[in-house]
Amino acid sequence: MVLVTCGSRAEAQRIAREIVSRRLAACANLLEIPVQSVYRWQGKVERAREFLLLMKTSVRRLPALEAKVERLHSYDVPEFIALPIVAGSPKYLRWLAESL
Repeated sequence: MVLVTCGSRAEAQRIAREIVSRRLAACANLLEIPVQSVYRWQGKVERAREFLLLMKTSVRRLPALEAKVERLHSYDVPEFIALPIVAGSPKYLRWLAESL
């Protein structure tokens, strides 16, 4: 599971479509309600309205997915956080593997 925040809904939609069409992720969920992000950037505490993507992929696809997100993303340093999927329904996990 990979988390990526985007500066606009359109950017998140564009990234989601591209990574799923290239089989870098089996699924990308876009949280339609913006999240409020508070973070440190260039020595200042900043606040931004962002849209969160949740992408399901495999460990094998992570390097290519990260490279594609970096190419498509408007941020200098896009968020790219990978979390392990430790369990899931066998049918869903099989579908995920077949979709990559």
